[in-house]
Amino acid sequence: MALTKALIVNTSRPAIPVPVMFNPPEYQLQKSNQFAEIGIPGLGSSLVQFVRGTAQTLTMTLFFDTSDSGRDVRLHTALVLALTDLDPATHAPPALLLLWGSLAFPCVLETVTQRFTRFDAAGLPLRAELDVSLMGHDLLSDLLGAIPLLSADKAKQYTVREGDTLAGIAARECDDPRRWREIARANGIDNPLVLAPGTSLLIPRIA
Repeated sequence: MALTKALIVNTSRPAIPVPVMFNPPEYQLQKSNQFAEIGIPGLGSSLVQFVRGTAQTLTMTLFFDTSDSGRDVRLHTALVLALTDLDPATHAPPALLLLWGSLAFPCVLETVTQRFTRFDAAGLPLRAELDVSLMGHDLLSDLLGAIPLLSADKAKQYTVREGDTLAGIAARECDDPRRWREIARANGIDNPLVLAPGTSLLIPRIA
């Protein structure tokens, strides 16, 4: 049974989907987060604060071979390369959807590296490998819907851990170590130097 060919669909405007000539033997998905170090005077190490997530990236190598027909392989690779061109309506490269089996990946084409590996007697390229990097293209509504309910503008609970200080908690939860006084007032703490591990603290909302 023949395997279904992967397709790259231009979702920005009506266009014929671009099929791959040969399915790639593998693909890689990468997702990462960015963190910032926050230095608190008097602590032995910096606090780590989440900044933002990055777009998911899909990378793969696409193979093209026209040795049987003797045609210029660039007639096929040009269809992929054209997906980096600016759309006249949006002044940006088109939004894409890569479909292959159970994989449906909304994306934009970030980079294409062409490598030609076989030629005919006249120097016409007959075989090519394209290393492509596709950056995930999430809708703003989807990203906003994924924001956790416990955000900085809502009150939340924090469980004290061994070695915690109010300044450190304020830096981690409120992005400002100077807000330790608000946490102390909200929890009726008279001595900010005494925090019992396991105590549940109310972290007041940030206006």
